[in-house]
Amino acid sequence: MLSRLSLAIAVASAFAGTAWAVDAPLSAKTDLVTVYKDAVDNNADLAAARANYEAQREAVPQARSGLLPQINGGATADDTRTKLDDPSSTSSRSGLAYQATLSQPIFRADRWFQLKAAESSTEQASLDFSATQQNLILQTAETYFAVLRAQDNLASTKAEEAAFKRQLDQANERFDVGLSDKTDVLEAQAGYDTSRANRIIAERNVEDAFQAVVTLTNREYASLEGILHTLPVVVPAPNDAKAWVDTAAQQNLNLQAANYAVDAAEETLRQRKAGHAPTLDAVASYQKGDNDSLGFSNTPGSTQQFSGDVEQRSIGLQLNIPIYSGGLTSSQVRESYQRLNQTEQQRESLRRTVVQNTRNFHRAVNTDVEQVKARKQSIISNQSALEATEIGYQVGTRNIVDVLDAQRQLYSSVRDYNNARYDYILDNLRLKQAAGTLSPGDLEALASFLKPDYDPDKDFLPPDLAKAAEASLRGDPEY
Repeated sequence: MLSRLSLAIAVASAFAGTAWAVDAPLSAKTDLVTVYKDAVDNNADLAAARANYEAQREAVPQARSGLLPQINGGATADDTRTKLDDPSSTSSRSGLAYQATLSQPIFRADRWFQLKAAESSTEQASLDFSATQQNLILQTAETYFAVLRAQDNLASTKAEEAAFKRQLDQANERFDVGLSDKTDVLEAQAGYDTSRANRIIAERNVEDAFQAVVTLTNREYASLEGILHTLPVVVPAPNDAKAWVDTAAQQNLNLQAANYAVDAAEETLRQRKAGHAPTLDAVASYQKGDNDSLGFSNTPGSTQQFSGDVEQRSIGLQLNIPIYSGGLTSSQVRESYQRLNQTEQQRESLRRTVVQNTRNFHRAVNTDVEQVKARKQSIISNQSALEATEIGYQVGTRNIVDVLDAQRQLYSSVRDYNNARYDYILDNLRLKQAAGTLSPGDLEALASFLKPDYDPDKDFLPPDLAKAAEASLRGDPEY
């Protein structure tokens, strides 16, 4: 007897000629690495993260400037007229003067700690940007395989619809010759209508998945290369949760960024405390102009009288001792204590989350390995169950409801199998991201198992599965 699943696949392949609108020639398929490169070039979130990092880098030269010489220059031009009550007592003066001032901080503890805080914040921004880049790798894989998952689910749904249509046709034929009653026809019609509605939803899911890729890359793709069923499904290496957690503690990018956030908060606290410390600057100034502009007295009786231009130079030290600022400095110190406590608690919360995620994804990958094997075997078992149920229906020991339920179970197991495959791929990548080891090379490794001529309507099942189902029915121990 011809395998029902094989027949359903053959019928479903007929849908390829009137396929979903975005189908294109196989040569137009795009691979995973190309989608990732497009995302790197066009992703808005990555561009925003890059701009944020470049902006944060400027905090270091800005903080360093407070420790470097400050030079200011200027000029003054004035025309002053003084008129007293006595009309004959009127005086005026006008002049032009130039001045330049050089200030070099000698002891500025607050500015030194500000520079250290800026350096830590810049390192944090760099790691945040790296984490965004790493997240884009995972996001690319998630959106890419979401398309493949939706396409495979659509293919299985179309095959299910074809199988239910065939069952409906058989029910009508049996009713016409009096071998069954109208109830069988109605049950088959209900099953077919449900499968048709599911197919419509599956088509929309494919379109939604493609739209997510467009949002990620700002590019449109006719179709994507599918993943081969020969992709190795193996446990993590090493298969030791503690080893993965230890790696995550050292290499997780978000956790490293949190460490620098704590360093920056500590330096900011030192900066605030230094607000109580004295400051010492070296100051040099130069002035040149006429005596009126520089403020030298030329009135009779003054101790100093000058005429013409005056030139003045000075150099010295300027000591400032903070005594009382209305409680501002003390308040800033208390605030910085709490900010430091906040960042430390946030780091601890993140550390716990990283440990949890690492252990969870490690367990998930191991579970996915078993799931893929079990789901594949489930397809074979459900195929055999369907065959037996149909035989029972032919001889009158089973009814149409039993057949329809068996068909639903079969195609549900097909979708579960494909979902398990994609869960395995993505959970592997999530585990590596949690451990901080995810890189573009992981996408390249996956790309080596992509099939350029992948056709979901034909390739949503392993090529040997129909053969395995037939062998199972024969009781062949090899399967």
